[in-house]
Amino acid sequence: MNNSIIIHDLGLIEYEDALDYQLKLFNEIVDAKISNRRKNTNIITKNHLIFVEHNSVYTLGKSGEINNLLMNKEDLKNNNIKFYKTNRGGDITYHGPGQIVCYPILDLDNFFTDIHKYLRFLEETIILTLKDYGIDGKRSENETGVWLNPNSIDARKICAMGVKASRWVTMHGLALNVNNDLSYFENIIPCGIRGKSITSIAQECEKNIQIESVKKKILKNFLNVFSAKLN
Repeated sequence: MNNSIIIHDLGLIEYEDALDYQLKLFNEIVDAKISNRRKNTNIITKNHLIFVEHNSVYTLGKSGEINNLLMNKEDLKNNNIKFYKTNRGGDITYHGPGQIVCYPILDLDNFFTDIHKYLRFLEETIILTLKDYGIDGKRSENETGVWLNPNSIDARKICAMGVKASRWVTMHGLALNVNNDLSYFENIIPCGIRGKSITSIAQECEKNIQIESVKKKILKNFLNVFSAKLN
């Protein structure tokens, strides 16, 4: 088992380029696992954590409902927003500058083989990160992600999650709102959930937040929660 994590910080990158990058790492791990099984070898698989920001894009998960996108193709083009159907779980969400997107490409055989636990660990990583900013992040029953006041009329989501796994190898991940323009969420029904709003660290703290500082906190908490180490 290998609990070390290789960090990739790609900066601001188009969604499709980040997806290609994920797939390359994902396929390398899957191929190594298949080779181990077929040839009875013991290739040690790697684990990766990718940090990115994206240019404005709406992405729809494989079980999502297209009607949750409230713009047509012309609207998207006029506002310079891209749209992609993708193979992650979950419904529709927005990515844009000022939002930290994390893509863990992990071989869960190196940690634990439990997708439910994996999602809870991702949530815990963000809950701990928000605590560093005095924000009380919580889980919402039957709704993946991290929320503020999830059971009240003031419920608001601060971090969306959607993952894919095959042969216990993960891809896609989470998107934490930091300084991003939240007005883009008005063009969708975020995650297909009505009646709850979207927030960010900057909005809750009423000040601009340093992206690099948040990344460091996410990394620290991710390593602690997953009992992992840097490669």
